[in-house]
Amino acid sequence: MIKISPLSTAFDIAKKISFHQKKSYTNIIVKLSIIATAISVAAIILTLSLVNGFQESIANKVFSFWGHIRIESVNGKPLRKNDAVVNALINSSQQQIKSITPFISQSTVISFKQDIEGIVALGVNADDPVPFLVQGNKLTPSKDSIMKEIIISDAIAKKLNIPLNEYIKLYFLNGTSVQQRKFKVVGFYHSGMQDYDQQYVMIDILSLYQLRNNITEVDGYTVNLKDTEQIDEQKDAIQAQLPDNWVSTTIPNYYPQIFDWIGVQTINRNVAITIMLIIAIVNLITCLFILMLERVSMIGTLTAMGASNGFIRQVFIYQASIICWSGIILGSILGLGLSLLQQYFGWIQLDETAYFIKTLPIKIVPTQIVVILLGTAVISYVSFLLPTLWIKRISPAAAIRFD
Repeated sequence: MIKISPLSTAFDIAKKISFHQKKSYTNIIVKLSIIATAISVAAIILTLSLVNGFQESIANKVFSFWGHIRIESVNGKPLRKNDAVVNALINSSQQQIKSITPFISQSTVISFKQDIEGIVALGVNADDPVPFLVQGNKLTPSKDSIMKEIIISDAIAKKLNIPLNEYIKLYFLNGTSVQQRKFKVVGFYHSGMQDYDQQYVMIDILSLYQLRNNITEVDGYTVNLKDTEQIDEQKDAIQAQLPDNWVSTTIPNYYPQIFDWIGVQTINRNVAITIMLIIAIVNLITCLFILMLERVSMIGTLTAMGASNGFIRQVFIYQASIICWSGIILGSILGLGLSLLQQYFGWIQLDETAYFIKTLPIKIVPTQIVVILLGTAVISYVSFLLPTLWIKRISPAAAIRFD
């Protein structure tokens, strides 16, 4: 005696009515539903990848310039250098802190030939890497003498017509007197953020020590972390070890206007994903209703042959599942394919003055993709139950006569 599995039979029927070769409305509806689902899934994947890449790129630009946490005095006055505190922070960070470096900033005027411009000189360690260096070299480290090298942005260089390896002058106001210093331009940087590119130049911190006649004070310390996910926890841990008049602030809190704007993109992302999910689910439910209406006669025949409402419901749930997973798979291929094309070729360009970046960035997070795909499938399965409840209200005799 041959035993027939009801589930297998229901799946076979669903597969037969979904992909049979004879031209029918069913075949057209199935293909259109698969295409619509694939477009929705691809749009969700692209939205995730684009927003992830955009947020990370902008945040990394700010972090590269200022670090992740800033340590300053409570009243804004210079801090007395304290290597013991710095070493204690690094040793107690459980390897979460990459580096802690002092910084000094000083308002100045840059002069080249007949052109002048008000800027801010940022004193940095010569050994530290220069963020966004696009031309020339970093500051040359030297323990024997104070370097007279400077790195300016390409925006300032273009504005004042300053070529590479040329000498410029900086004028500092020191008390009631103005002091002049001559520097050689050894490099250009370009961050894409106009507020930075138009305002800051980088020189050796030793030059500012000399200008202030004080090598024991700094404006503050820049803390670079290995993991930005722990930035708030590390800030609290650092604050607990600082002297009473020192305060630590995360860069997102220091520049809230930028990071609030970044955070808004998460809201936009969630709204877009919700809309795409609703479109996909409504499309699948509508498709299932149409397929059931077209198969009313089949429903009546199966009922007359003794099939239960649960068995018939399984047929249509399987059919909807075939459409759903076909669309999900095709949409995943399309979404990931377009994301990878943009990631490697950078075809889509942006207005850097408005978005701080030239090329639309991509960041694919596998766990996000898996969660979205599984979530789409689960929500779709739950949604499929709604139209199939209509099956038990169909009279076999009326269904068989239905045309």
